[in-house]
Amino acid sequence: MTLTATVFLIYFAMVFAIGFYGLKKTKDDSDYWIAGGKLGWLLGGATMAATHASAGTFVGTVGVMYTTGWSFAWLVLTIPLAYWVLAAVLAPRFTRTKELTLPAFIETRYYSKKVRGLAAAIILTVTVVYIQAQIVAGGLIANVVLGIPTEWGMIGFTVVLVAYTVIGGMIAVVYTDLVQLVVMVTGAIIAVPLTIRQLDGFEGLFTYVQAAKPMTFEWGGLPPTLLFTIGIALTLGSISTPEKLIRLYAMRDMPTIRRGVLLALIAATGMNLLIFLLSLASVVLFPVLPTGDLAMPMVARAVLPPLLGAVLLAAITAAMMSTVDSLLIVAGSALSFDIYQNLINPNSSPEKHAFMNRLGVILVGCAPVILLLSGIGEGELVQFIVILFSALMASSFFIPVMAGIFWTRATREGAAASMLGGVSATFLWKAFGNPNVDPVVAGFLCSSILMFFVSIGTKPPPAKALEPYFNANDKNA
Repeated sequence: MTLTATVFLIYFAMVFAIGFYGLKKTKDDSDYWIAGGKLGWLLGGATMAATHASAGTFVGTVGVMYTTGWSFAWLVLTIPLAYWVLAAVLAPRFTRTKELTLPAFIETRYYSKKVRGLAAAIILTVTVVYIQAQIVAGGLIANVVLGIPTEWGMIGFTVVLVAYTVIGGMIAVVYTDLVQLVVMVTGAIIAVPLTIRQLDGFEGLFTYVQAAKPMTFEWGGLPPTLLFTIGIALTLGSISTPEKLIRLYAMRDMPTIRRGVLLALIAATGMNLLIFLLSLASVVLFPVLPTGDLAMPMVARAVLPPLLGAVLLAAITAAMMSTVDSLLIVAGSALSFDIYQNLINPNSSPEKHAFMNRLGVILVGCAPVILLLSGIGEGELVQFIVILFSALMASSFFIPVMAGIFWTRATREGAAASMLGGVSATFLWKAFGNPNVDPVVAGFLCSSILMFFVSIGTKPPPAKALEPYFNANDKNA
């Protein structure tokens, strides 16, 4: 067995051990979906940062910058802006009630089980898109590490993820996320100086990049309109993705949330800056690759000493796992809690709840890999799949969430139209719109317009729906 394979075996054994620890700690639905809502700032911030640092960071960002150049790097500015909005603007009102899922918030605020079901259906559909990106990256890593076909790597990666998430729920996820964050940060911190030293320092790095691929430092790789609108998608998506919003519920109180979000901001921003340097190095070291998504795994395998390369590959894997396990929790809860228990069988027993919770995670975990093996979603750079996910989430949930806590006139009809119109417009623009403008523009505008005009044209919400989120001074909002 190779050194790299040994490191991965130890890593996966540790992940499964944490999964069984989560199983012992899980007593009810609250524990399974939001870790009982009692997380401190360290665990809460670590799981948020680890969820942010997905395959889009360690594989996708490097792949895009390898292919299109340095201009993509400015999008790191979206991270502090999004986290500031989460902690300072959204969280104080959003967490006045503590729900188990985002669709549960939709039902509480918009007084409709059907609108909750719609939100859950959108989460299921869109999450499958995002998980596909992580599974593709997992297959690439398995191919580099173990030499097995990418398809078998995708299957194995999915099996490991689904297994420990099913076993331990959110408690297992947050503890594995803490471990994975440490692995990610350690891997990046070790890899950057060693890689740059091979290229004669920073001066040599920039000189070699300019010689190997002169367009790297130009703005021609991606059109400015596309870059700007991608920034909008990443900012709004980071604020409104269910896996981040649910972590606000999982943390103990507002002081804890503020500290946790600050930790997530520092960790996510720092990792992205380190990754940018590795992406430049990959341009020099591997000027001709069949896909940019192979750049980061090749740096880990061919540049670093065997042990450190194994650590970096484990960090890349940790980034993917820390995101997919969170998405499995979100999408699994949408299927079992928001659709089955809410609409199909509300009187099911606690034992049935537990069974359906785990079945939901299994079904959601298997769907993306089945689609990929069927040829659906294959071939696009990982980061562009991640950006599409952000656009879809922003177009579906940003306006319903923000209007729900800041505008008393927002109605259930407006929320339903906003979600359905936003996600539809995003898909349509992706298929038929101008490729130099990210689909989030069409989706967000459609979502905003429909929320306003449909809400104004329908009966105001009942006082009971407003009471959890508005006090007497807010009623005229």
